[in-house]
Amino acid sequence: MWSLTFAPLVPVALLAGLALLAAVAAGVALVLAGRAAILRALALAVLTLALADPSLVFEEREPVKDVVAVVVDRSGSNRLADRATQTEAAREQVENQLRGIGAVDTRVIEVTDQQGAGDGTRLFEALSAGLADVPSERVAGAIVISDGLAHDAPANAEALGLRAPLQVLTTGREAEIDRRIVLVDSPRFGIVGKEQTIRLRVEEKGGPGRAALTVRRDGEVIARRDVVAGQTVQLPVRIDRGGPNVIEIEAAPLENELTLANNRAVITIEGVRDKLRVLLVSGEPHPGERTWRNLLKSDANVDLVHFTILRPPEKQDGTPINELSLIAFPTRELFQVKIKDFDLIVFDRYANQSILPLVYFDNIVRYVREGGALLVAAGPEYAGAQSLARTSLGQIMPAQPDGNVVDEAYRARVSELGRRHPVTRDLPGAEVEPPRWGEWLRLVGARARAGQQVMTGPDDRPLLMLAREQKGRVALFLSDHAWLWARGFRDGGPYLDLLRRLGHWLMKEPDLEEEALRAAARGRMLEIERQTLGDAPAPATVTAPDGTTRSVPFEAGRPGLFTARVETGAFGLHRINADNLVAFASIGPENPREYIEVVSDPTRLAALAEETGGSSRRIGRDGSSTVDIPRIVPIRSGSRFAGTDWIGIRISDSGIVRGVSISPVFVGLIGLAILFGALVAGWLGESGRRVRRGG
Repeated sequence: MWSLTFAPLVPVALLAGLALLAAVAAGVALVLAGRAAILRALALAVLTLALADPSLVFEEREPVKDVVAVVVDRSGSNRLADRATQTEAAREQVENQLRGIGAVDTRVIEVTDQQGAGDGTRLFEALSAGLADVPSERVAGAIVISDGLAHDAPANAEALGLRAPLQVLTTGREAEIDRRIVLVDSPRFGIVGKEQTIRLRVEEKGGPGRAALTVRRDGEVIARRDVVAGQTVQLPVRIDRGGPNVIEIEAAPLENELTLANNRAVITIEGVRDKLRVLLVSGEPHPGERTWRNLLKSDANVDLVHFTILRPPEKQDGTPINELSLIAFPTRELFQVKIKDFDLIVFDRYANQSILPLVYFDNIVRYVREGGALLVAAGPEYAGAQSLARTSLGQIMPAQPDGNVVDEAYRARVSELGRRHPVTRDLPGAEVEPPRWGEWLRLVGARARAGQQVMTGPDDRPLLMLAREQKGRVALFLSDHAWLWARGFRDGGPYLDLLRRLGHWLMKEPDLEEEALRAAARGRMLEIERQTLGDAPAPATVTAPDGTTRSVPFEAGRPGLFTARVETGAFGLHRINADNLVAFASIGPENPREYIEVVSDPTRLAALAEETGGSSRRIGRDGSSTVDIPRIVPIRSGSRFAGTDWIGIRISDSGIVRGVSISPVFVGLIGLAILFGALVAGWLGESGRRVRRGG
């Protein structure tokens, strides 16, 4: 290919000035001398051209093919129904047509929702990365095979950065049916015991216009409701415990629905306790009383109400009432009016001395069974006639006194069951035998009747008993000598660990549940933990966001703990069930963007495609398994690249320059001859004009 180039020997501005002067001089000569000055003007033009140093350039070019990107959507939404089959059929037909054109290279770019890390289908990010090494003039076009649900579509063609037509072939069917839940507003935190409001609406295509909602909290159904599709509704949800409260909202499925993955929305609300209210009642002053008080007062999250019985009713010494610096024990206010305000009631060496009417013990039983917590730290009084076990509290006590009190030195031991229980597992000092902690000097004899015996005294007698009573919890400490550990008696012991764990277990701390199922995500790996007092838990059932399930066996770890690991490639919330327990773990977002909206839509990318000269059309037909792929036509010029039954790609006739030869015009003999010829012609013309005048 030949072309002419210039490399001026003088600055361009100077060359332009000389050319202008030559033109003026030639013009003046033509006016004064007429046609005889034409050769002189030609000589000036040749001299000016010589200063521009023109060269003839010959390029040896090798034609190269343009590139057509075929973007294949392999995301989760484009695998629903028969979209994967449509996608594969379309890809094969498109590639066959492009091979028939011959002037283009086909570059297939496959996109999965894994590449979006849970942020949906990133078609255009993949397109840009796939063509990063191709010059823009060599891109003949992009053909996208998708359901139209791209989550990174640019606002316009300029932002797309594609100087070629975008053609979108949309999979799916026109008459698709789907129902989905759209979260309008969802809280992230809530006060334990209070309600939070979730706002949502149900949207559907092909449904009856009404939907039944089921609301679950941590796997337990707490509400059912019938709602109108398209209307925003409010769902009040009570925050039941501290830590994560997982709220599931599920809409009933439609017949022949595309997927059930978007029929469910999950919100995790972190429960925050305002203040833990604890009522501590000490039956008499004793050395261990301050241990309980100091322990509870040291926790800034505990609001402690403490009463000590200093003057029991039987003490009659004649002192006038108005001279006593004591306050009356507000029994009615504490055990009837405000009993439900407390998270925990502690009786510390309390004996039934007729201070509390028997009906108040009935109130305490009711309080526990409705979700409250009771701790009894027993002393010798528990073995006598005034024992709390002889009141109505006896029906919820995990052990009944046998009338004996053991007064001898012994080392408390964690039982075999206690080694599995979160309250007593891994207590510092319990890992050796005998335990590496100080001795206690008293034990109240009792017979276990319910619950778990997690610590024992001499002869394996019960020392610490834990029990559940309907919705509430009860703990019974059959010794009043825990304070010896706090005072460092014979090297002391882990009283802080033990008593704090005990208190938090009673107040339903999730990490201290003896039967629990937990799950967490580490990258693409689900780590499942089963806490149990049993020997061999049943395998866990893992339900992926798309509804598929798999069984995962547990492996034994520390006492009472079993673990399992499972790798998953699905983004979204996974549900794990085992032994009537449920846990949740999310790979990426809890409600993946990929499944929020799944109805195929050719109009979503139509405006962008048309702005590039391309088009967006549906290729699937209702009632047929085939796809309609338009003809692909190569076009070398024009701004429209689509028609009723065809789509176009832009051919640029690009090439690679393999060699270049440059031949200057005014170099050597050729240049000298041209310049000499111009001067001679001008001289001859001038001489001829003079001869004619002389004649």
